[in-house]
Amino acid sequence: MFSKEEAQRMKKEFWTAFAEAYPRKWLLYDTKIKDFSFKFYIDNKKAQVLIDIECRDDEKRKIYFEKIESLKTILLDEFIPEAIFERNFYLETGHCNSRIWVEKTGISLYNRATWDEIFDFFNENMDAFERFFYEYQDYISDLEINT
Repeated sequence: MFSKEEAQRMKKEFWTAFAEAYPRKWLLYDTKIKDFSFKFYIDNKKAQVLIDIECRDDEKRKIYFEKIESLKTILLDEFIPEAIFERNFYLETGHCNSRIWVEKTGISLYNRATWDEIFDFFNENMDAFERFFYEYQDYISDLEINT
């Protein structure tokens, strides 16, 4: 096991190596939709690329999720076949988000031998999520449209 300092150093090295392997600006929090973001996640068991809908207003969260859910067939058929949809995803804090994600297991932040595989997974899936979002951004962001 790693000490807290070693784990933090390893995380920093991981993200630095990822940025060097794929030097581009990711969309992440710059969606122009409040509390709607794209995220990378990695721990010692899995890697995830996800869309988090974190609106404190449950009605807005529901609308955004339902809009993406209405495009589910397109997202699965044309962009990310393994995407998982969860309307009510509870964080450890007890807060409820909506989440759409894809996951890769059997890899670890703390195993450098899996880093290239993780980097490729991150790049391929975040790029697909972003292309999907850019294509349907106007529909997703317009709260006046009912699904």
